[in-house]
Amino acid sequence: MASTHVNARVQKHRDALRMAGLRPVQIWVSDTRSPEFQSECRRQCLLVAQADSLDTGTQQLMDAALADVDGWTE
Repeated sequence: MASTHVNARVQKHRDALRMAGLRPVQIWVSDTRSPEFQSECRRQCLLVAQADSLDTGTQQLMDAALADVDGWTE
């Protein structure tokens, strides 16, 4: 079966990583699709935007950085 071949390849890869001194780690992160995440993200973005509007030094720094990229190509 094809899945057996894939499983063997994955296991071989994992074994090689372990032999290199690495170990697997599982992490849990916020679900960016949840409505709660989206509303909290929006709330924090609004707070940052409000703070940025009061900080003229940051805006001057950003303007200077933007002016410095003239002539750059992608």
